[in-house]
Amino acid sequence: MAASRILLWKGHCSVHARFTVEQIAQARAEDPNVRIVVHPECSLDVVRAADCNGSTEYIIRVVSQSPSGSRWGVGTEINLVNRLQQEHPDKRIFCLDPVVCPCSTMYRIHPRYLAWALDNLAQGRIVNRIQVPEEIRHWARVSLERMLAIA
Repeated sequence: MAASRILLWKGHCSVHARFTVEQIAQARAEDPNVRIVVHPECSLDVVRAADCNGSTEYIIRVVSQSPSGSRWGVGTEINLVNRLQQEHPDKRIFCLDPVVCPCSTMYRIHPRYLAWALDNLAQGRIVNRIQVPEEIRHWARVSLERMLAIA
């Protein structure tokens, strides 16, 4: 890990920003036995209001390992929610956001584009470079190093 180079950028997930504490309250009002799982990119209030939170892999695992007949309100991208519904017809799984907004950014990342970017890097060409002012870069590095130290 020490030799790894991590390329990050300032951003947010527009899909996860759509989930609200009110949506969680509504799901619980409709079904007091529903369990709520959300992605950690949701707002802190939403993460705290959920029963559990975790990565995409975590969401898949927690729903998959739950007993037949369990009910899940899921706060993440709709295509994952649809996939979970198809893979687990014995469970009630639904998206917390009734307007269900797919992630358009996710669809821009595909194997051909990734291969193109990696080929350019291998040839010494940096494409889509983002410049970060030194002061921001310094404190971002401090923050990332702290997160990686506890991960």
